[in-house]
Amino acid sequence: MLDSILIPALLGIIEGLTEFLPVSSTGHLILAGALLGFTGEGSVAFNIAIQLGAILAVLIAYRQRFLGVAGGLLRRDRDAILFTRNILIGFLPAMLVGAIFYSAIREAIQTPVVVAVALVVGGVLILVIERLIQIPRIDSVERMPLRTAVAIGAVQCIAMIPGVSRSGATIMGALLMKVERKTAAEFSFFLAVPTMLGATVFALWKDRDLLTFDDMQAIGIGFAAAFIVALVIVRAFVAVVSRYGFAPFAWYRIILGSAALIWLL
Repeated sequence: MLDSILIPALLGIIEGLTEFLPVSSTGHLILAGALLGFTGEGSVAFNIAIQLGAILAVLIAYRQRFLGVAGGLLRRDRDAILFTRNILIGFLPAMLVGAIFYSAIREAIQTPVVVAVALVVGGVLILVIERLIQIPRIDSVERMPLRTAVAIGAVQCIAMIPGVSRSGATIMGALLMKVERKTAAEFSFFLAVPTMLGATVFALWKDRDLLTFDDMQAIGIGFAAAFIVALVIVRAFVAVVSRYGFAPFAWYRIILGSAALIWLL
């Protein structure tokens, strides 16, 4: 009984800590699940669904921004319309790819070795991209050209490979497209809202016949833990990135992925 509470809570804490960092929350959940013996059919939907807790944290942390956009849409304010356009356009590629390749993605999500390799490769790429970053030209989501939003949305699809990191892919892609660091991080946060909401609803619907009452209870516990932790992390991450960049997260990925490979192989 204790494990049925502690394990989902621990995984929820891990989700909250890692969802908005470029280190792959799904990768961490897969590796932690393998270590704790939390595997099987229900674990896939669990790993996807508890991300909604972290997404709720974004809505709370940036509530003034979202309320401002909602009010602006009612007034037909140009900035609010552009903000909404860029988020929805950025979401479309992931929606299409996720719906078409859900079965393949679901199978890959249960492969810890794929996660470990992706962590190492992704860490190396972050170090390389940090050196390629040019002087930014885009300093707000509203000022982002349509083609840039589409391109970042396409890059987000790479994160469907477990271990890549959705936030890492979108932020690094944005930086290569000359988006300023803080704006790149915030666009990644905002883009996560429709992306993870869509992924969760789709996963729960597809796996509805596989989920038991205990699975739904575990999801509820993980959701709550992820929300509480992410509420603290989401603001702190922007401050850390603005000051130190992404190199610390890259080295963390490389070390964790290497250790996981040694353990798995």
